[in-house]
Amino acid sequence: MTNQIPEITLHDGLQIPSVGFGTYKLKGESGAQAINHAITNGYRLLDSAYNYENEATVGEAIRRSSVPREELLVTSKLPGRYHHYDDAIVTIQESLLRANLDYYDLYLIHWPNPIQDNYVEAWQALIDAKKFGYIRSIGVCNFLPEHLERLQKETGILPTVNQIELHPLFNQEEQLKFHEEHHIATESWSPLSRASDLLQDETLQKIADQHNRTISQIILRWHYQLGTIAIPKSATPSRQKENISIFDFELSKEEMTIINSLSKQDGRLKDQDPAVYEEF
Repeated sequence: MTNQIPEITLHDGLQIPSVGFGTYKLKGESGAQAINHAITNGYRLLDSAYNYENEATVGEAIRRSSVPREELLVTSKLPGRYHHYDDAIVTIQESLLRANLDYYDLYLIHWPNPIQDNYVEAWQALIDAKKFGYIRSIGVCNFLPEHLERLQKETGILPTVNQIELHPLFNQEEQLKFHEEHHIATESWSPLSRASDLLQDETLQKIADQHNRTISQIILRWHYQLGTIAIPKSATPSRQKENISIFDFELSKEEMTIINSLSKQDGRLKDQDPAVYEEF
């Protein structure tokens, strides 16, 4: 299967697919097989993290693949316990060694951990790691506008990407506006609400029936039309194909409005508010 996923261009010029593949909990031999299937099925953006403890698994899947490394875009993330500059540089090096890669295409700060308040120092490390050739593009996860504004104020450089919790129960309308105004691409983690009751929702089922699609495909198409980059995860090859078979139909404005109406003021699934949540 050839890769038919449309691309977007980040503000530093890097082009990345508008749908990626999440690898959380995909480990060991079965994980390597699942990720390799995803690559075969057309995924080119792979999302991992130091704390997922599967960077080696991702690297192994890449080595097994017939797709050249330069056609893949590989992401990992810096954990909160390594936000100090020297620790961050070594951790990025360790990430590369674990995956047996020469560079990451995208490297993100996993959480701002504002109580610890070392995220600007970590950001400076990512800026320098890009200069060293370890990373092609640098971004963050779960940063609120106040955190992003501080990065710009203190370093002069904004992330290319902010990966945030975003799904129909929590559509992050205001955060998306901020990203658009500052040319920051939005990646959606848990794009399908961690397989929540949303996949049984009657309203979504009606829209799915009208398009002869699954609810998952309707939700992922909603992400695409919002302009966000969804990173669904599935170890099942047929589901992997289904999740990127969303570019030959379109949701109407009315349908987009209906899906947006499902959003709640704080629809976070596990109460992980970046203003206070700490991840190490």
